[in-house]
Amino acid sequence: MWRRDFDGLSALVAERGHALLATAVLLTGSRAAGEDLLQAALEKLMRSWGRVREDREGYLRRTMYNLAVDDWRRRRRRPEVFATVEPAGQPDAADALALRQALVAALAQLPPRQRAVLVLRYWEQLTEAEAADVLGCSVGTVKSTASRGLSRLRELTAAWDLMPSTATVTNGADR
Repeated sequence: MWRRDFDGLSALVAERGHALLATAVLLTGSRAAGEDLLQAALEKLMRSWGRVREDREGYLRRTMYNLAVDDWRRRRRRPEVFATVEPAGQPDAADALALRQALVAALAQLPPRQRAVLVLRYWEQLTEAEAADVLGCSVGTVKSTASRGLSRLRELTAAWDLMPSTATVTNGADR
C-alpha cells in the first residue's frame, strides 16, 4: 500500500538523495542537522504528496530552504554553533578537504539570507530568477544579496594563504 500511495518517492530519494543531503548540510552547517532538515522536508512532502503532482523535487528543495530560514529566524537571538562538516564519502586530497572545510566555515559566518542565496546560486546552480522564486523575493534582492555575500566571503578569506595546489581546487562554489 505504501508504494501505491507514494509512487515515485523511492526513486526520487534514490536518484537525488545525495545531492539533497549535500544541500541540506550546507544550509545547516553539519551533517546531523542536514539529515534532520532533509527528513523534515520529506515528511512535509509526504503530507502533501497528493497535491504535489509536478516537480516534487522542486517542492522538496523549497521546503528545505523555508525550513532552514525558519530555523535561522527562530534561533536568531542565540549564537549558532557549527560542527565540523564531515568529508564526502569519496576520497579527497588533504588540501582539497582543508579548503572545502574552510569554505564551509566561512559560509557559516554569513547571515542566513546571504548563505541561502549563495548556496542556491553557486552550489545548486540556480539562475537568479529561480533563486528568487525559491526564496520568494525579487531578482534584484537575489542579485544584491549575492553581491554582498560574495563580498563578505572575500573579506573572510582574504587572509588565506592558498598554495598553488589548492588555489585551483573547486567544490562547486565557483561554477
